[in-house]
Amino acid sequence: MISLTPVQSLLACCLVLVIGRVLTTKIGVLARYSIPDPIVGGLLFAVLAYLLATWGGISVSLETSIKPTLLLLFFGSIGLTANLKLLAKGGPRLIAFLLALIPFLVLQNAVGLGMAWLLDMHPLMGLLGGTITLVGGHGTGAAYATRFADFNNIQDVMALAMTAATLGLVLGGVVGGPVAEWLMRRHKLAGSLDHAPGDGHEPADLMENAPASSAGSYIVSLTAALVCLVVGGYLAALVEDAPVSLPNFLWCLATGVLIRNGGEKLGLKLDDRATEIIGTISLSLFLGMTMMTLDLSSVARLAGPLALMLAVQTLVCALYAAWVVFRMLKRDYEAAIMSAAFCGFALGATATAIANMQALTRRHGPAPEAFIVVPVTGAFLVDILNVIVLTSLISLPFVGGM
Repeated sequence: MISLTPVQSLLACCLVLVIGRVLTTKIGVLARYSIPDPIVGGLLFAVLAYLLATWGGISVSLETSIKPTLLLLFFGSIGLTANLKLLAKGGPRLIAFLLALIPFLVLQNAVGLGMAWLLDMHPLMGLLGGTITLVGGHGTGAAYATRFADFNNIQDVMALAMTAATLGLVLGGVVGGPVAEWLMRRHKLAGSLDHAPGDGHEPADLMENAPASSAGSYIVSLTAALVCLVVGGYLAALVEDAPVSLPNFLWCLATGVLIRNGGEKLGLKLDDRATEIIGTISLSLFLGMTMMTLDLSSVARLAGPLALMLAVQTLVCALYAAWVVFRMLKRDYEAAIMSAAFCGFALGATATAIANMQALTRRHGPAPEAFIVVPVTGAFLVDILNVIVLTSLISLPFVGGM
């Protein structure tokens, strides 16, 4: 076994991101459909690691304990660049986004239950191939898998849950870009690359004409992001035993929003460009490490029924995003970007949704409303709605009672 140190693991992830950027730039189909760099580079690494372990008998182990910190830094940065004035402007779109999301949660679970019935599997396995792992992600998947193993005696349920959640990250990152690109071509939509810096969470390479941020700006932004981590962690621990448990990253996001919008009244002005770059780097490293540690051997063992179920879920999600979500969100450029984001967190996670939007806005221009509505929905509201839907379905006799 080759065990990489934290520094070596970080270097490997950076190399993967560089390779991913080169591939998405040079290979036409990847560039055309705006596939995120971490998805491409990380998946390539996972394939090579799998082949090395299978044919060479050598496994590669990464030190990824920094992943939770990177994710929290990303959400803290999102909060620090969130202008509530834009949120007020995007309020109607947020409501429309939620109205599109609620029936989809029911639909995704219905598809999972239907596939479980066709494949002669326990109905709860259909929910694991539904919003438990796809919308809910690894955390929700692990929680429900433990419950199903203890109370329903379902074998290999944890491996199935973790594999489905991980594959969902890949599928969400692969499908979102093509859906948005198809919508933009079909409806002749285009963003604008001529804009003021910091007005829509635009990637750094779209802001090359902006005044350069100083080292001091980055230090201030990094300090503010770390404050979000500390305060957010404290608040999460404070309400840990509350009836409704909220994820840590939500508290970091909320702390960032408070600093950004309340700090201005106290004379605190952060450099959005510096904060945006810190957040983008954190997200890229997090997704890169996630893809690099994808266990393809587990995927191979659980292939067949799981692959078929996820393939159907991916098709349903893409069609729903293109024909329902896009239509309910005014059918404009922002709606196309948010449709890609919908695929990201409907199949993977909020981080995947943001990566989809960043890949698209880097090529087509900013989407400020999308970068407000999607994090708020994906980081908070979708989890509450998902729990309500799942609790209702599991209580049905033909689902949880079997």
